[in-house]
Amino acid sequence: MRLRDLGLAVGAGAPGQHNAITDVAGVLVGHTTLISGTGPLIPRRGPVRTGVTVIRPVPGYVRQTPLCAGVHTLNGNGELTGTAWLSESGLLTTPIGLTNTHSVGVVRDALAAIDARLGRSRTAGQALFWSMPVVGETYDGILNDIEGAHIRPEHVEAAFNDAVPGPVREGSVGGGTGMICPEFKGGIGTASRLLPVEAGGWTVGVLVQANHGARADLRVDGVPAGRFLPPAVVPTPDDYLPARPSPTGAGSIIVVIATDAPVLGDQCRRLAQRASIGLGRAGGGTSDSSGDIFLAFSTGNTGTPPEYFQPRSASAPIELRALPHEDLTALFAAVAEATEEAILNALLAAGDMVGRDGIAAHGLTPRALGQAFTLAADDLSRTAVQLDQNGTARADGQPTEPAGRG
Repeated sequence: MRLRDLGLAVGAGAPGQHNAITDVAGVLVGHTTLISGTGPLIPRRGPVRTGVTVIRPVPGYVRQTPLCAGVHTLNGNGELTGTAWLSESGLLTTPIGLTNTHSVGVVRDALAAIDARLGRSRTAGQALFWSMPVVGETYDGILNDIEGAHIRPEHVEAAFNDAVPGPVREGSVGGGTGMICPEFKGGIGTASRLLPVEAGGWTVGVLVQANHGARADLRVDGVPAGRFLPPAVVPTPDDYLPARPSPTGAGSIIVVIATDAPVLGDQCRRLAQRASIGLGRAGGGTSDSSGDIFLAFSTGNTGTPPEYFQPRSASAPIELRALPHEDLTALFAAVAEATEEAILNALLAAGDMVGRDGIAAHGLTPRALGQAFTLAADDLSRTAVQLDQNGTARADGQPTEPAGRG
């Protein structure tokens, strides 16, 4: 189930063919999902509710065709490896991995091994100088035995090999398997926007690993749906916790943005910033305990020579294309819209999941969303009546009462 299946859409922009990050030609996505065991948590044994997602920004070997890229951190209580050099160089040179907080290291090492293997095959057996893979994390320890180190190199290899174009599996898959957002079941979500010809005709695709937010803050296409879906209506995972509940809004979100527009590294950083707008529109982005980290890359410049790949003689300067800054406005809007919709797609696709110790995360269902919309409409109608009465009283010089919250 996706947002548009319900007849809802975020913003005025048109989605691409699959409404997914893979609408940017050449981008591939693969998942490995690990689900096993039930009952009480036995550290390092289970239950297991976790996985890994790999985004391949080009079908081939990205090290040989570096891509312009940039990063933005809205709140840094999280991790996205490899970004110190990415920010410095403005280039993405590896696939992107997404997983749980305690599995960042093994995913990073596995992607480095893949990078080295592919590098040797393209350099007559020479080893790479170094590899600094980009791996992001969010915390799945509410549902998963996160101490168990259940992600292994072969799982990363499988996700890498599983990466394909076309429709992207969403919800409780890959790195999103054990995620919660916002106090519903969360996970992987994706969306895209196809700009009109007069704005360049470029494609923008977004993929999120959504594990953030407080229930009361959730907004669906501007409707404060979370306010009308309290725990008494749909229980939250905290209702199943025997100990102190987690901090309100705890968790994180990683947003990956792809575009075929010819933009340079710092322009990619500016695109990544605009994911903050989509996150905020959906009700996130205000928690200290949330790692909100966004990466954008562009496939719009080809021919960038590989750096630190193999010994080579000095070469001539390269030529890159870039849009004028004033032409970025439509891309900014596309990033914001696609980020918001990707989060909502993750929620609707996730379904229910019971994890360790019987803790349950319930999916956001069309029925629950319909009930919330009905209650929100009633609340808005009451507010409209109050505003009209206040306006009439003010015109008559009478005291007015505050309007409802709407």
